[in-house]
Amino acid sequence: MIDDSCLFCSIVSGVKTAAIVDDDSDGFVFLDHRPLFPGHCLVVPHQHYETLADLPASAIGPFFKKVQLISKVVQSAMGAEGTFVAMNNRVSQSVPHLHVHVVPRKKKDGLKGFFWPRTKYKTEEEMLETVKRIKNELSKTVP
Repeated sequence: MIDDSCLFCSIVSGVKTAAIVDDDSDGFVFLDHRPLFPGHCLVVPHQHYETLADLPASAIGPFFKKVQLISKVVQSAMGAEGTFVAMNNRVSQSVPHLHVHVVPRKKKDGLKGFFWPRTKYKTEEEMLETVKRIKNELSKTVP
């Protein structure tokens, strides 16, 4: 099921553009257009589910396997020391389509508590280079 009024459904279906990192049956991954740090990805299911509670039980394992993989490759690709993995369910959920944030982290990167300033990529080239780095790292994990 796709919701024609949903921004993320429009991205998954190709109606709206995004910096796509990965796309397979387990999930669709693209760069957040207002990242906390370069490499900040969103992992979404292809189908429209508003919250984690709406995701069918059979899809939870494959979906979070994708989240785990993206967490690993983003950390490596961005030279990070770790990642921050999070989701909101309704409250503070800016787009009502289940999505998981995967954010590269470094010690003393300035993120504290739950107030995080969002930024934008300086140029499209910087954004595309970030996609390239993550895809390159991802390609090392695929047999």
